[in-house]
Amino acid sequence: MSIINEIIVQVVNPVIGLLFAIAIAVFIWGIIGFIWNAGSEEKRTTGKQHIIWGLVGLLIMATVAGIIEIIANFVQF
Repeated sequence: MSIINEIIVQVVNPVIGLLFAIAIAVFIWGIIGFIWNAGSEEKRTTGKQHIIWGLVGLLIMATVAGIIEIIANFVQF
């Protein structure tokens, strides 16, 4: 097993998983905040922002994971 493959398996994949979990948590926190604070427009706006940033984080992480997978397959690790 090459050193690059070992780095991807031991470091990069767990970090990507952690960042996915954080993005999902922010998204869910935004949904809960949006529903829970239905009477307050200011808090609903904060909930919407959390939902949007959670989705942005998920999209970025999916893109990064895909790029890493493509690069790893391209150079045959």
